[in-house]
Order: sequence, then C-alpha cells, then structure tokens
Amino acid sequence: MRRMAAFSAILSLLLLLLSGCGSSGSKSTTGGKTGGTKVIKVANYFAESHPQNVALREKFKKIVEEKSGGSLKVEIYPNSALGAEQEFYNGVRNGTIEMGIPGLIMQNDIPKMGVPEWPFLFKDFEHVKKVLNGPIGKEITTELETKHGVVPLAWSANGFRMFSSNRTIDSIDDFKGLRLRMPNIPNYITIGKLLGANVTPLPISEVFTALEQKVVDGQDNPIATLRASGWYEVQTDVLESKHMFSPNVYVINKKFWDSLTNEQRKIIQEAAKEAADYEFELMEKSYEEDKKFLQEHGIKFTTPSDEFVKQMEEAVQPLYDELFKKYDWAEDLYKRIKAEAE
Repeated sequence: MRRMAAFSAILSLLLLLLSGCGSSGSKSTTGGKTGGTKVIKVANYFAESHPQNVALREKFKKIVEEKSGGSLKVEIYPNSALGAEQEFYNGVRNGTIEMGIPGLIMQNDIPKMGVPEWPFLFKDFEHVKKVLNGPIGKEITTELETKHGVVPLAWSANGFRMFSSNRTIDSIDDFKGLRLRMPNIPNYITIGKLLGANVTPLPISEVFTALEQKVVDGQDNPIATLRASGWYEVQTDVLESKHMFSPNVYVINKKFWDSLTNEQRKIIQEAAKEAADYEFELMEKSYEEDKKFLQEHGIKFTTPSDEFVKQMEEAVQPLYDELFKKYDWAEDLYKRIKAEAE
C-alpha cells in the first residue's frame, strides 16, 4: 500500500510538471500574458502591405520588444483578422484586445473625434500633422479615456480620401444615381447624399465583394487602400477629389495600460509616436507610386477643375451649417484648424 501510495504521488508530480511544461508558451486568458511576458495584440483593418502595417512591423513591434527586454511582445493582426473595425474597437474597449488602430468610428458618440474628417478641411499633409500633433489633436481625443476606456497614443494617416468608381466622375452631376459605399458614420453618409449619390453604408471588409458583385458603383478611400486591398481589380476610375482627410488613431485599453509599469508605458508611447510618424511619411511619399501602379492596372485618374471643387465644397456646406448649429464649439474649432494652414 505504501509503495502504491508513493508511486501515485510520484506519478501525480510528474503529470503536474509535464502539464506545466506544456502550457508555458500558451496565452493566459487574462491580461494578455505569456509566462512573464505581456502580449499586446494590435488589431487593424488594413492589408498587410499597407503603410500602417509596414510601420507596425518595422517600428512599433521592434522598438517595443527590444526596449522592453522581452517583457512585452507585440502581435499584429491586419486585414480585419480580429473582426471588422467596430468589432475590434469594441474588443479594445472591453479589453479582449489590448490595442487597435481604428479610424474615427468612435465619433458616433464622441462628436469631437469626427472633426478631422470634416470635408475640405485640410490643405495638405503638413497642415494635418501640425493640427493633429499639436494642442488641437490632444483636445479632440480628450474624451476617449473617460467615455470609451481607451488611451490615445498617436495619430497616424489613412490619407486624403478620393472617389473610385466604375465610371468617370468629372462633374457634380455625375454623382447623381451613383451607388456609393461609405462607412456607417453619419457625417460620411451625409456628405455622400449632399453630393447627390445613393449611399450604402458597409464595413471595409465587405467593399471588394460589393464592388465585384456591382452592389455598389463606387467608394471613397485614399488610393493606398485602393491599391493594397485590390479594389482596382473591380474599378475603372479615380476622382482626385481629396474631399476629406482620414486619420487613424493608436488606442490601447486603459485597464491594460494601467497594469503596465511606468517604463513599459513610456516605451509603448515612444514606439507608437515613432511608428505613426513613419507611417505618415510612407503615406505621403507613396502617393505618386500608388497612382502610377493603379494607372498601369487600368485605372483612369481625373483631376477636378477648380470649378468642380468649388461645387463640391458648396454642396457639402449644409453639413457645416448643421454642425455649427448643433455644437457650440464647432465653428471656433473649424476656424482654429483653418488658421493653422496659414
């Protein structure tokens, strides 16, 4: 009996040790931990070849992992691998995903977050960087932490949005009857309708299929996205409207952020800033290269005349009238942003 008891005790000990060895590399279900390492899952909706993911791989991941001495590990999930934009943003809010790079989808309940995407607001990339990386950029993100439980780390660039379609748009009248995909965000939908299009809200993950099956005739995005997502295969034209600038924002779950050491937070903050600045640089430099690539693949580019641009600006003016009436801070903020271009 004693031998059997001793044998059983030794067997139990061995099984316990084997179990421990087998699980040492697996993730804990809480805190994003792998052993003594904290895992930062970073979700986004961009294709792997897009500047957002290039910057994450070449800058953010390398800097965080090297400077943290192995205490932090970064896992990048591109191309909506952890869900469409709203889904992964909700994941960051509730802590099932540590970090994400959404667009300004949160503007539905934090109106100031929609400001950078007001139509015809920014002059060029320098104007955008001056505004978003300065006091106005901080002012815009103030409510993210208190209302959504996420900490903003850095602004990055999606780029100046343009309309791609399966027919040429060279006048305001060409928007009439155009079935246009827009993100499911009120300001976007309003802009499309004011231009005269029939708007269909869809998540970005469904755009290719919708274009391919001719559910929609066109969409609006920076041409880097058009190229990286392969939409040029089911489109023929691009209007260089530059009607809106779309930024993205690096956000991290607040509870996870609070669980980090001061040194770890500093490393992540610096890495996010460096990666975002690099991504801005890549986006700005890539425009002519992306345009050439798309032209070589059969895409026709149309540069709008000054008159056409003026017509588009006048068409969307009712949106500004509504915003200025609805929010007592809107007109002042608009004027301050415009002044930064001078």
